[in-house]
Amino acid sequence: MTSAPPATVREVRLAAVPEGLPVPGDLTVAEVPPPVPRPGHVLVRNRAFQVFAGLRTLIGGAARDTPVPGLRPGDTLFGPAVGEVVAAPEAGPFRPGDLVTHPLGWRTYALVPVALCAPVDPALPDPVAALSSGSAAYGALTRVARVRAGDVVLVTGAAGGVGSLAGQTARLLGAARVIGTTRSPAKAERLVSELGYDAVVTAGTDPGDFADRLAGAAPDGIDVLLDTVGGHQLAAAVDAARTGARFSLVGALDGQLAAGGAGATAPVELDSFRLVVRGVTLGGYRGSEHPGVEEEWTGRFGRWLRAGEIRFPVTRIPGLDRAPEALSALVAGQYSGTVVVELP
Repeated sequence: MTSAPPATVREVRLAAVPEGLPVPGDLTVAEVPPPVPRPGHVLVRNRAFQVFAGLRTLIGGAARDTPVPGLRPGDTLFGPAVGEVVAAPEAGPFRPGDLVTHPLGWRTYALVPVALCAPVDPALPDPVAALSSGSAAYGALTRVARVRAGDVVLVTGAAGGVGSLAGQTARLLGAARVIGTTRSPAKAERLVSELGYDAVVTAGTDPGDFADRLAGAAPDGIDVLLDTVGGHQLAAAVDAARTGARFSLVGALDGQLAAGGAGATAPVELDSFRLVVRGVTLGGYRGSEHPGVEEEWTGRFGRWLRAGEIRFPVTRIPGLDRAPEALSALVAGQYSGTVVVELP
């Protein structure tokens, strides 16, 4: 049995456009009346939602050409969530008690259009695994970079939600050697000891030093890049590219998480001569352009999890009140893997 929502529900709103990187005071937790069910919508009690770095761009006041709209002060934040259906149309596909994913996290209860809900695949041993960013990694590796057996794969930002699954996925797809990057020596150690990376290059602020260390980790070059960072790490990957290398860009954290600006640009200088003479292909990955990837990934992810062939690194933050702090800490690089706020 599911219970009716309380007299008031809670949601996290943008209080002010951040001046630089967001701090907890830029967000506020508001109490509001519960959403009223209406035709074509499902009322969901959220169990958990994802905290993701891209929110920095959406709340920075300068978002443009983004897959989802930017946020203004007073708006409720949003993002991937998993929850339990409380009320649903009688003729619809969902019933009270069903577990679903949807894009309206950052609130205790959500009124979601039926078309934006999807059932949580029972193949996943933990419903929170439905909030992983693995589909982005899987899609980038299979649709854009097209990993082949024997490839040397480089993953930038390897300790994040995408990167912590990208290296393992590349290995399962046949990569011979997987190299990651991170700014934290402690995270680097975990990437090698727990998540199957062969080598990890720690990324400081000196582009030349990073390029040298990448060359040492990949002396024969790289075949595939899955890039979540951009900046000088992307430039160094161009220098390390083998002939015919395939680059897939998933994020641009170098710009999105820069202390200055609004996180809406990520300029970088690339050696176009090397791109040409090495025949490097470079493409951005957008999940909306590959509608079959999510279902394909979920099926393989569930099988890999049950077989113990992949790990799902997740940081769990208890309670909505800690959500503003969680976003600030994520942007500051304090967490590893997928970060979720769990609700009682």
